[in-house]
Amino acid sequence: MPTILRIESFRFHFYSDEGQEPAHIHVRTNDGECKFWLERISLADNRGVRPHDLREIERHVYNNQALLLKASYDYHSR
Repeated sequence: MPTILRIESFRFHFYSDEGQEPAHIHVRTNDGECKFWLERISLADNRGVRPHDLREIERHVYNNQALLLKASYDYHSR
């Protein structure tokens, strides 16, 4: 479960066995975890993350999209 980025209480990571899925990032918060697609940024899944935090996480995903995409492609193309 490589951690790519930490911002505030959010940990941006992906699971090593998900390379066959389109590029995405998981974000762990104090309340739960969510998943965002990275090519066309959109929420893929949410398990317990509050709406306010989802909006903030989405902003961070937009601001760091290039970094997150590169990390995903680099890791999963090994």
